[in-house]
Amino acid sequence: MTLADSPAAVIRPEGPWTHRDVAANGARFHIAEMGEGPLVLLLHGFPQYWWAWRHQLPALADAGYRAVAMDLRGVGGSDRTPRGYDPANLALDVTGVIRSLGEPDAALVGHDLGGYLAWTAAVMRPKLIRRLVVSSMPHPRRWRAAMLGDVRQTAASSYIWGFQRPWLPERQLVADGGALVERLVRDWAGPKPPGPAGDAGALAVENYRRAMCVPSTAHCSVEPYRWLVRSLARPDGMQFYRRMKRPVRVPTLHLHGSLDPVMRTRSAAGSGEYVEAPYRWRLFDGLGHWPHEEDPETFTSELVHWLSDPEPDR
Repeated sequence: MTLADSPAAVIRPEGPWTHRDVAANGARFHIAEMGEGPLVLLLHGFPQYWWAWRHQLPALADAGYRAVAMDLRGVGGSDRTPRGYDPANLALDVTGVIRSLGEPDAALVGHDLGGYLAWTAAVMRPKLIRRLVVSSMPHPRRWRAAMLGDVRQTAASSYIWGFQRPWLPERQLVADGGALVERLVRDWAGPKPPGPAGDAGALAVENYRRAMCVPSTAHCSVEPYRWLVRSLARPDGMQFYRRMKRPVRVPTLHLHGSLDPVMRTRSAAGSGEYVEAPYRWRLFDGLGHWPHEEDPETFTSELVHWLSDPEPDR
């Protein structure tokens, strides 16, 4: 393995950002940050890591924000702990990072699993969340209802059901250098592949493959999904979903790709019923599950304009 192929070169590539580690909620988390100003904390989804936000970090910094993309527990450069992958604890990771950065609050931007955690954090620690932006993920109670009551959403989420098997999903994710990761990223995209021309969308996918092959990452990546399904009928799961009845009371921007084959538009739409604050729904025509990578200019423009809008309820 050459230096360029090492995990560190993939997880901490050189760029306009700064890499460092912060302690929060009993673990260590890797972050990439840029800029100065109000904090915007970016949360990636599966099967990605902080690199998913490489387009948004410079744009947010240029717009006058302190932009920070963190690696979730068990992924990228963050600690791979044996436990702690339920959404309540993962959300405490997020809010703990906000505190560790010395900030009073943050605008929280989450995609996919990161979006699920963003919804959760806004309910659990509302004083720490200034604004909420969620992409490609319904509110947790909407997600639960769709998974249990919508046959099409159940079929679209077949990969989550497949994760319930022991050990086999981990082996599949790292087989052939992470080939399944590339297939998932491409299959879940719209007509435009992740990454614009010149950004080398292929490079992004290759980085996701290599990051997944870092030891223990595959196991840690699927553990949150195991909890989500296995807890549906367990007391801890029912307690969590009861807790999520509490309304979100911060301005919320909800973004979704019209061609998302994993989280159906019908499943995500209607999440506003859980928001008692200004709520804006934005559907991106022709985009799939990765709008922030498939069309980063449009996504970032929508994000920055909304964050800077003093009256987001208009």
